[in-house]
Order: sequence, then C-alpha cells, then structure tokens
Amino acid sequence: MRFFKRADEPSPAQDAEPADLSTLLLQGEDMIEQLARAHVSWGLGSADRWGLDQRTGLITWTFPDKTATAPAQILASFSPSSGSWLWAWANESILPEMSRDARGVREWAEAHGHHGLTRPEVDADEQVAATLAALAVRITRAAGFYRAPGGNSVAIITFGPVTLTAVDGTTSTVNIALD
Repeated sequence: MRFFKRADEPSPAQDAEPADLSTLLLQGEDMIEQLARAHVSWGLGSADRWGLDQRTGLITWTFPDKTATAPAQILASFSPSSGSWLWAWANESILPEMSRDARGVREWAEAHGHHGLTRPEVDADEQVAATLAALAVRITRAAGFYRAPGGNSVAIITFGPVTLTAVDGTTSTVNIALD
C-alpha cells in the first residue's frame, strides 16, 4: 500500500492532498516522540504489566509502587508475523465504544479522499505500521500513545489523562497537552 507519491511521479493539480498527508505524518511522528518523552515521567514503558478493560474503557499499568490508569481507545492491531494492520473498527473482538478514535481516522480519510486509510486491513511491515500509527495519532490529536505488546500482535492504543495511584492510596493526575 502506498500513501505517498514518489518525487518523480506526475502530480495532477487535483491531487494536492499527498503533501498534506506528508505533513500530517511528520507532525504525527513528532507528536509520538513528544508524548513518549512526556509520559516517561510517570513510567510509561517500564511497567511490570499492563491490561485493558474494554467494558470500562480503561488501560492499567502496574508498577511495584503504583498503578497508572487512563481512558483508552484501540486504534488497531499490528501483526509483525503476518504483516498486517487491522483497524479497530473492523475487528469484531473490539467493542464499538473502544474504536471511536479508529472510526475518526476512517471518517477523516473518507472526507479528505485518502482511501488507503479506509481499508479495514492493510499489508504492513514495521515501517507501514509506524506510518499508520503516526497519522492516526496526529489525526486524533491523542494525548497518549502506547504500543501494547501481546502474543502475536501489538495493540496500538491511544489514551487520555493518566491517574497515578500510589500504594498508600494517594492519587495524582498527569495530563499531557501538546500544542
């Protein structure tokens, strides 16, 4: 699947959107870097375990001295072994309320004529998966991003404000807002 034209391909006047998609990709990659730096402050990426409860819509990370919870959305699942990306809205095992962000990406893509982003499943290697994730993070303006490790696939998750609960029961909230 190709999202961008090669530089030597002709670009008809009515096809002005690829440059916009390229810009969104760069912005999305930058957002993911900024979010990773910001969320490392409370321990993202170093939890002992994580879990997602689709009924409550909460993702939980467990540490020896605290838990972190946040409202979450599932964008997609990426399977490196099968080389596929499946949008959450097309995955029957994901509750509809957990795929609002993924549906938002599809609706945006339909409105802007980017039909490659509206396919339920896409052939994807690591690079294509990173591209799709960056575009989705930018389009949804996510406040958090997590590549959740699993068995044969990686869940691509966005999340909101993080509530930290220490072992003694005290809580604090981390809310990241990028400009």
